Amino acid sequence: MRKLLIGVIVAVLAAVGMMAMPQQAQAQDYPSVSGLTAFTPEANFMSLAGYLRWKYLQNTGRWISREEAVQAVKSQGGM
Repeated sequence: MRKLLIGVIVAVLAAVGMMAMPQQAQAQDYPSVSGLTAFTPEANFMSLAGYLRWKYLQNTGRWISREEAVQAVKSQGGM
């Protein structure tokens, strides 16, 4: 009984720990916006950061912050 209780506590703590750790997106995971011009049909009439955020949402199901998108665009040579 005691081993079972300890096992359950460890499992709960592990599950809570996994939920508390935010997933950081890596630069190579971002959609490429190099070669696009902001507010054109190719960028779906969006800013490059907005287009990157939208494409990232489509690819991963997760929104990234505007600041994160701006950094990704800058790292790709945009803005």
